[in-house]
Parts: sequence; C-alpha cells; structure tokens
Amino acid sequence: MKNFPTIAFCFFCLLCLTGCAGPQTAAAPEADDRPNVVFFLADDQDIYDYGVYGNEWVHTPAVDRLAREGMRFVNAFTPQAICAPSRSATFTGRYPLKNGCFMNHSRTKDIRSVTDYMSDLGYEVVLAGKSHVQPAKVYDWDLSWETVPVEGKPRKHIPLDSIEAYFARADRPFCMFITSMYPHGKWFDVPARPADSLLWHPHNEHKRSDEVYRKQRSGYYRSIEEDNAQLESVLDLVDRYQSENTLFVYASDHGVTGKFSLYDRGLNVPLVVRWPGVIEAGRVSDVLVNFVDVLPTLVDLAGGEPDPDFDGVSFLPVLKGSEQEIHEYVYGVRTSQNIMAAAVFPSRMVRSKEYKYIRNFNSMEVVEQNMQGKPYLNEFIRMGAQKFAGVPFEELYHVTEDPFEEVNLAKDPAHQELRETLSQEMFAWMKEQGDILREEAGWMPIICAERFQLDKEETFRAVPDHLEGTITSADCLPLEY
Repeated sequence: MKNFPTIAFCFFCLLCLTGCAGPQTAAAPEADDRPNVVFFLADDQDIYDYGVYGNEWVHTPAVDRLAREGMRFVNAFTPQAICAPSRSATFTGRYPLKNGCFMNHSRTKDIRSVTDYMSDLGYEVVLAGKSHVQPAKVYDWDLSWETVPVEGKPRKHIPLDSIEAYFARADRPFCMFITSMYPHGKWFDVPARPADSLLWHPHNEHKRSDEVYRKQRSGYYRSIEEDNAQLESVLDLVDRYQSENTLFVYASDHGVTGKFSLYDRGLNVPLVVRWPGVIEAGRVSDVLVNFVDVLPTLVDLAGGEPDPDFDGVSFLPVLKGSEQEIHEYVYGVRTSQNIMAAAVFPSRMVRSKEYKYIRNFNSMEVVEQNMQGKPYLNEFIRMGAQKFAGVPFEELYHVTEDPFEEVNLAKDPAHQELRETLSQEMFAWMKEQGDILREEAGWMPIICAERFQLDKEETFRAVPDHLEGTITSADCLPLEY
C-alpha cells in the first residue's frame, strides 16, 4: 500500500486526460448501401392486358415504361390463381399447401414471413394498400396503411400521401409492398367498346357480339388505366425521393379470366423489374420463376441466407444478367371451396417451360369412386363434378405451341411417357408439400370453410333445401391452425 499515492495520482491524471478528450463513442457504422425494394402488386389483371405484353387496346404506359427501363419476365407464375393464396406464397416463399393458405379467405400457418426475414436483416417492412393475408402475428408489418376511398371511383385507392411522406423521411433500407385494389371488380361503368377495340382470345372470342360482356371488358380496361395512373404516381415519387438505389417490382397477383383455374391465363403473371445500374434496360427473360421465389430473392438481395424450408429460390442472378434456369418445374393448386361459387373440385398442376400436366381429382370420370359413406356428402361431391362436367380427369398441354391450352394430349399415345413422367413429378411434390389429396381415387376431402360453406346458399351458388345446413364438423377435414 505504500505505492498507493502514486497509483492514485496516475489514475487521476488518466481521468483528466479522458475527460479533456471528450466522451468516447463507437466508430460510426458504414453507410448501408443495400437497395430499397418497392413491390407494386395489381389485383386480377391478365398478363395479356398490357401494352408491353401485346395488347394495343389497353393503356398501360407506366408498366411499359418499367419494361423499357428494366426487364420483363414472360414465364412468371403464381401457384394459385386467387388473391390470398397468391399473396401468402409471395410473402412466405412457400407453396399454398405448405404455408397453409390454399383456400381464399383463409389463414397462413404459424410460420415466418417476409416481415420476419427482412426485419431480421435490418429492413423496415411496410404494407401500403390491400392486405388479404392473415394472421397478424405472421404478417407483422412495421408500418401499414389501408386503401382510401375516392369519390366517384369504384374501388379504393392506394394511400399515396402516406407513401410520399415515408419516401421523404426514410433513412434506412426498406421493403414496401404497395398492393392495389385495381383492376379487380367492381369495374368502372362505361359504354361498351366496339368489338374491334378489345383484344380477343380463344376463351372469349365467342362473346364478340355480346354487348353486356363487351361493356364489362370496357369497364375492366378503364380500371386498368386507373391502376396504371396510380403506378405512375408511385414511380414519380420513387424517382423524386428514392431514385438512387431502389429495386422496383411490378406484378399482378393472378389473371382474371383464368381466376380459380390452373390454366396459364390465371397462373401466368406479369413480372417487370427495374434496378438502375444493375438490370440492363429492355431485357426480356424466359427463365421459369414463381411467386415463391420472391422472398428468397429479397433475402438474397439483403445479404441473408435462404431458409431451407423455402420452396422458392433466389432469382437475383437472373436480375444481374444470368439466363440460367432456376427451376425445371413450377406447380399449381386449385381449391374450389371457401369461395362464393364453392364446389368440391380440387386440382393440382405441374408445368415445365414446354408442357403442363393437370389432374382434376373429382372429375366426372372418377366421381363415383370418390363417394363417401354419407348420402348428403355424396350429393355435394357429385354436384362439384357436375359443375365442371366438361373438364377431364387428366389434362396435358404443349404450352409453347398451344398457349391457350385447347388441345388436350393426355390420351394421345405419343405422349404417354411424358404424361407419366409429369404425373409422377407432381405427386412427389404433393407428398413433399403434405397435400390433403391422394393419388388414388376414393378420397375426396370436405372442408368446413369459415366464410363460404358448401351447404349455405350464396350469390353464385344454389343449394337444394334438403342439403342446407347438413355438413357438420365431423364431416370435414381438420385444419389444425
């Protein structure tokens, strides 16, 4: 202790020197130069109904501009041609059966979503517009703003004021989903266009002289223009506030003329991506991608590692110039329950770049094998098959030569090996997904839907009096989440 005065004096001097130097702080972190992400999602618009995708009669200058400044995908797909399952797959990186949302108006399982993955990587995750996904604990947005009513317009608009205020103040990387309610009906009430000012395809060519149908299509075209105007406003805001380092994605959740189906007019979606300084302007890619690839791509972009449970993979290399395929196949789900026109008619699909195979598990060809032990359930099963009486048990299409899927090759002797290969691939995928359907006939699950029940009358579904209210929870496939 005899050296204590000297030690104390030295310690006092050290404190004085430290104090003179001012408070000590950690070194400032390097600036975060990872790109922001803005993902604009339209609602119920066919891939055919854009200028850049070949429709000269519809006005889409903002989407066309994005394609000129970025890249356009021609083989992008959603796994299900209906709102909630399409969005849930996009936000979770998992197909509908695995994530749990394989019916419209239904919930996702208790799994991680984009709000978890991107928040963990330091991004603020924002929803601006229509949600249509649940539960809130899975989709836990850092910020969210609902759509806003506009006088004289048939649908609510995206919250542009909130979006602008956010862009102006954002000081760290963000991932914003701007989800429009257009062009989804109710459409604008406008006069019917002449038939030669609308685009026609094999599935609607027979309605050329139907003025009611042409009026509907004209209102749909007008709603597309309204959505394009919203997109243009968002692009102007991005260019004003966040132009230096923003990846901008445009897509539609699914097509409207193929809604609920497994045909390309429902599943093939527009996908346009702009990333100044990275994506070569004016590129067109035919690489096969699916909405389940969106989240893995965002995680990759943010510097994270993909979750082994993802069904999708990152297409970031494609954005940077690669044309190497990331999938041999993409898959599709059809669930016709829990919609207003509910019916027992489930289907599954596998698609390569050239061919598509579909199996309709309750077609008229096999309906008798699907009957259950209870007569009232048998009636619902038969009603489902009869509603789609013209749809065969198996469908096989050469989609590159037959894009509107008019020639079914499933029974063509020359295509039997291919049919078997694709069906085996589909069933292997179904098993991996934990699908509720089985390969063998004789099993046709009934789902007790929360919103649109099979035994309840709805706007688009008539139920015989003796069948109303007959289905009980004991008749239904349990979904324990």
